Amino acid sequence: MARAVRTANDGGAGLGAAPVRRLSAGARREQLFDVALQLFAERGYRATTMDDIAEAAGVTKPLLYQHFSSKRGLYLELVDSVAAELLAAIAEAAGNAEGPRQQVERGFAAYFRMVVTHEAAFHLLYGRDVTGDDELGDPLRRVEDAIAEAIDPLIAAGLSPEHRRQLAYAVVGMAEGVSRHWIATRAERGAGRSGTADDEEAERLAARLADLAWAGLRSVHAD
Repeated sequence: MARAVRTANDGGAGLGAAPVRRLSAGARREQLFDVALQLFAERGYRATTMDDIAEAAGVTKPLLYQHFSSKRGLYLELVDSVAAELLAAIAEAAGNAEGPRQQVERGFAAYFRMVVTHEAAFHLLYGRDVTGDDELGDPLRRVEDAIAEAIDPLIAAGLSPEHRRQLAYAVVGMAEGVSRHWIATRAERGAGRSGTADDEEAERLAARLADLAWAGLRSVHAD
């Protein structure tokens, strides 16, 4: 999902840079993706410039524009890629579940795995500085829609479609809130955990939220 940032330079590197092997077009594009992901996640869309990305990647701005025609185009392609990977992970996890309760828990586990192991990707999708721009916010809406659709089967029968949808999105909001709190308090729990521990943490968060959804939503009554 959030790929490791590479720092290899090519002929567009700044003065004084040691000569290194020239990257292929595909490898260069992936490197620029990685660098842009980190900067957009840390600074936000509006505060990040193409100059910033080129400098951090160790290339000239003309080289950056050879791969991406604009900052907006680069951002849209990047968030769409992250959103697509997350949605695919959620769909695969939910598809392997044995029932609706497990389906939602498995889906949340895939979601929280992104939060735990790919914090930059979470910040990219949930960045606050793109609100009001329908095109920039579309990937996040697609993620929220997919999660809401997975939650819908948990909700007690007899409610109107609008009522069910509102409750489903309430749970989506809870997932975001849990994620933001987990990230904000991460330092208190210590860093450097193994991949196995990360998976266990994602499973724990998913189980807790699925328990809340299962216990609460199925007891909701119609107006």
